Amino acid sequence: MDQYITTPLTKEKIKQLKAGDYVRITGTIYTARDAAHKRMDEALAKGECLPIDMNDTIIYYMGPSPAREGRPIGSAGPTTASRMDKYAPKLLDLGMSAMIGKGKRSQAVKDAIIRNGAVYFAAVGGAGALLSKKIIHSEVVAYEDFGTEAIRKLEVEDFPVIVVIDAQGNNLYETAILDYKED
Repeated sequence: MDQYITTPLTKEKIKQLKAGDYVRITGTIYTARDAAHKRMDEALAKGECLPIDMNDTIIYYMGPSPAREGRPIGSAGPTTASRMDKYAPKLLDLGMSAMIGKGKRSQAVKDAIIRNGAVYFAAVGGAGALLSKKIIHSEVVAYEDFGTEAIRKLEVEDFPVIVVIDAQGNNLYETAILDYKED
């Protein structure tokens, strides 16, 4: 089913999403990759506040290429989500509502998704130039010293993703295989 959602992504909105749904996101999302996740984890270990509020937040695992003239951002394709698996459960427990990436997730992340009523979306890998056209504004909000891995606040319009793991734990990567298995 096609779904159109506007951020913030609340628990009520998440309950309506099912594995396999095509979703278009409009509103604010944040980017963070490996280095930013590690620094946020270190900040939490020291009792420090995070640079962004996790409540009902969507984090897109992406580090953009430089923007061409007249564009807010360069190519903006997803990175492999499993690299953030050791950090994601803690952020989900702090209120993060969704993650966007590509690839499979660990059992610990799946458990945290179910425990927190969250969702994991996939964006199409290799389509970064097309995805960047759905980003209408980009600004660095934390960890500027990381360059492309800085945390960015993005404004997106009809950003296309697919629900891979829904709040009930249904996993498109597992169920889709069954459709193609020989009897």
